Amino acid sequence: MENTLFDKTFRDNEGNIVIAQPPNLPLLVGITASVLSLIVKSGNIHIGLEAVAFGSLFTWAWQELFEGVNYFRRALGLLVLIAVIASRFSNNV
Repeated sequence: MENTLFDKTFRDNEGNIVIAQPPNLPLLVGITASVLSLIVKSGNIHIGLEAVAFGSLFTWAWQELFEGVNYFRRALGLLVLIAVIASRFSNNV
C-alpha cells in the first residue's frame, strides 16, 4: 500500500479507514458525567460531576492525541483537549 497523506490521515495500521470508533471508558464516563451535570444544576454533586467530566474527557483527548490510530484521530484528540481546557478557563471568568 502506498503511504500517502490520505492514508496517514484516515487509515489505521491495517489499512482500514477510521474516523469513528466505539467509545472507550473515559469517553463514556465523560459524556455521562457531562449530561448528569446538566441535570444537577448546583451543589457538591454538580461540582463533582464537572470534575469527573473534565478528568475523563481530558484523559480521552490525551490518549487520542498520543495513541490515536491515525492523524485524524490525533487531531481530534488535540481539538478536544484544547476545548476541554478552554472550557475550564471560560467557566472561571
